[in-house]
Amino acid sequence: MSSTTLRRALVRSLRRPPWSPGVWRDVRFLAAGIPMALPVWLAVTDSTLLLPVLVAVLLCARPLTAVQRGRLRALHGVEVPPLRPPTGRQVWWLGMTWRQVLHHLVAGPLLAAGALAVLYAWAAAVVLATVYGWMWLLPAGTAPRSGLAGEDVLLTLGGLLLLVALPPAGTQLARLEVWVARRLLGPDRAEALERRVEEIAESRAGLVDAVDAERRRIERDLHDGAQQRLTSLAMNLGLARRTLKDVRPEVMQVIVDAHEEAQAAIDELRDLVRGLHPAVLEDRGLDAALSGVAARAPLPVRLDVDLSERVAPTVEAVAYFTVSEALTNVAKHARAGRVDLSVRTSGGRLRLVISDDGVGGADPSRGTGLTGLRKRAASVDGTLSVLSPLGGPTTITVELPCAL
Repeated sequence: MSSTTLRRALVRSLRRPPWSPGVWRDVRFLAAGIPMALPVWLAVTDSTLLLPVLVAVLLCARPLTAVQRGRLRALHGVEVPPLRPPTGRQVWWLGMTWRQVLHHLVAGPLLAAGALAVLYAWAAAVVLATVYGWMWLLPAGTAPRSGLAGEDVLLTLGGLLLLVALPPAGTQLARLEVWVARRLLGPDRAEALERRVEEIAESRAGLVDAVDAERRRIERDLHDGAQQRLTSLAMNLGLARRTLKDVRPEVMQVIVDAHEEAQAAIDELRDLVRGLHPAVLEDRGLDAALSGVAARAPLPVRLDVDLSERVAPTVEAVAYFTVSEALTNVAKHARAGRVDLSVRTSGGRLRLVISDDGVGGADPSRGTGLTGLRKRAASVDGTLSVLSPLGGPTTITVELPCAL
């Protein structure tokens, strides 16, 4: 060992002296893994026990794995996620726990052997470092009580060096055991990525539901609060406009202007509320809401709705706003004379087809409203496709899941 390496080892050891809590935590963690390796060690020394031990490990792979996870969690603060249950026709101990079996039959016993060596070294270090404290217990004339002071000093120095070297060695062995446990007792990379994707999907679905719920709350607050107050104000101004006959013309003109402004504000607020979340969508469902959109469209819309399956409220909102924005885009850009809107549910999917007889040439890559429609559909794992050759017609197809 070079002087630089020895210096680095001494620095690491001084950072974690033998009496520090972290060192004793590693020792307890390593020692707790030794008992579970005893059956495998016995099977190695006695071939007659090999088959029974192998069968026992295969049958008890899952309980042993649970015990190992508990040891990692309780003594080292490491959480190893459990594996997924077996699927299909896989034999449970082949299809699910072959890595756990490898850990319990090979990796675990080898690591436990290393842990036993570390514990033995700890015991030897303590004995050697304290030789002057217990050598009086030996019979007279035996080493090291025979008067060989030089050997006593060497034994003590050897014990002290072991005490200095063992903390980093135990720490590295504990880290190695944690790394092996995560690789063999926890999910592999593919399963971890699959779980992460599922968590992200659930998180996104929760976020979409939360945004929809917040939109509904704002709609209710505006409808029950500001809109009602404006309506009451408009009624009072209208009443004053009709009943006050003996006021000056300029005062009456002020009342008339205020009345008309209040009515315009009510109309704008009503459109805003409908844009947030139409009440008819929650009260009567998607069919009635789309009928209202088609009736308010600035061009004729032929609506064909067949909902044979229940659609989630969040998906209904996405479908409603998608149709509303698509019809707005058609009215602004397509120069179309009519629109055909088909809404169907089949196989757990909601399919919207919006066709117009306009000039075509719609391209989502040019930053039109189609990009926003595609993002809105993607928020609930839906898809949107556009077929719009030059000269028309344009067909927008949206597929959304009926349930999130």
